Amino acid sequence: MNIAANNDNRSAVPGGLATYGEARDWIESLISFGVRPGMERIQLLMERLGHPERRLRFIHVAGTNGKGSVCAYLTETLVRGGYDTGTFTSPFITKFTNRFRYNGQDIDEDTLLRLSNELKPLVDEIAATELGSPTMFEVSTALAILYFAKVTYPDYVVWETGMGGRLDVTNIVTPVLSIITNVGHDHMDMLGDSITAIAREKAGIIKPGVPVVSTVEDPEALEIIREAAHLSKSTLYQLGEQFSETLIEASESKQSFTFKGMFSEINSLSLSLGGAHQRKNAAAAVMALEVLRQYNALLIDDEQLQDGLLLAQWPGRLEMVRQEPRLLLDGAHNPEGAESLATALREVYTHDRLHVMIGMLENKNHRDVLRHILPIVDTFVVTQPAFRKAKSASALAELAREMSEELGVSPEIITEPDWKEALRRLEQAAAPGDLPVVTGTLYLIADVRAYVLGLPESEKGW
Repeated sequence: MNIAANNDNRSAVPGGLATYGEARDWIESLISFGVRPGMERIQLLMERLGHPERRLRFIHVAGTNGKGSVCAYLTETLVRGGYDTGTFTSPFITKFTNRFRYNGQDIDEDTLLRLSNELKPLVDEIAATELGSPTMFEVSTALAILYFAKVTYPDYVVWETGMGGRLDVTNIVTPVLSIITNVGHDHMDMLGDSITAIAREKAGIIKPGVPVVSTVEDPEALEIIREAAHLSKSTLYQLGEQFSETLIEASESKQSFTFKGMFSEINSLSLSLGGAHQRKNAAAAVMALEVLRQYNALLIDDEQLQDGLLLAQWPGRLEMVRQEPRLLLDGAHNPEGAESLATALREVYTHDRLHVMIGMLENKNHRDVLRHILPIVDTFVVTQPAFRKAKSASALAELAREMSEELGVSPEIITEPDWKEALRRLEQAAAPGDLPVVTGTLYLIADVRAYVLGLPESEKGW
């Protein structure tokens, strides 16, 4: 009998968490302790667990945007190459179990419950010390390590940072390869108020002697990455230098490109994920696999690579969630993401008129996101996600009106706090041949996606 999907199954641990729902609620309750960058609590957890992280081979992925897509390309390709692959990502779009995957499948609920019961006494012990309680992200990271080191035993773990890198708890591992996708203006309240400060945090995942693949483009940020790699005696493989990608053709449903690296050239690779930024993400994944061929004798043939890239999916990122009528979702929640979305809408997606619905969290760079989106839209529907720290629709709409004047544009701006009503008004505005788009925080994307596809209500979150 498959007990994984039954929330009513009782735990065998006396006095412990009894169901998957209780385990999830316990982990998510730790969000009240906030985000506390630092390694002390995760180091203590790993020590008390016997350092299970030392048994695993990690590919550590950091960056402001593109981390999840790179993880998706790597996972799909490694699995197709016959390698058992663990994947740890955040946030999740549909369900908490999405974060912990083995060969593309979520952790089952019963295993998550069992591992939570193993962790909870240790978490409670640490909470009683001067260190205070481990956070939600720290416990999730520890749970992922236990899942891979004690349950599934993958050949590789594709390991996404949560925020930053240097003090991000995922940095407890020593990987076989590090990847830094880009450095942009996000989480500036935690990582620093300049590109160079943020780059130093991202570069913190670089370990002595461990090769690094980078698609960082900002010159100041790249200089920080170079310096960190040099000091660590780590070989840096940089987009535009040691490897490159060149567009062949692009449509709404598919794009193809050539890859040229130090070790090989591939004339045609195809992606179902759209946007020029996805070619860079895919090129990073290909270069990473090429490096692993050299360092770890990885065996992936060209057909497996081609299939892996083409079949990789990353929900909520330039995802045409419905074709008739069209509805495009993209979680562009920071300026760099908004710029990539605007570029794709101009260059790839056909439309007569463009209608965009947006909802954001309070702590984001709203002005620079709007600066990229407002000049290209006809209708701008402003709502707010059903999530804590949401930016109010009225305040965001007022900022959009101010910026429209500054930019000399005049989209119709609609304020509707209820996101379901906002979605109805977005779709109502779109005539045949127009394109409606939902963007902003992934918490809004998660709700809209579940609603449109008729999925169970999202458990969205970190």
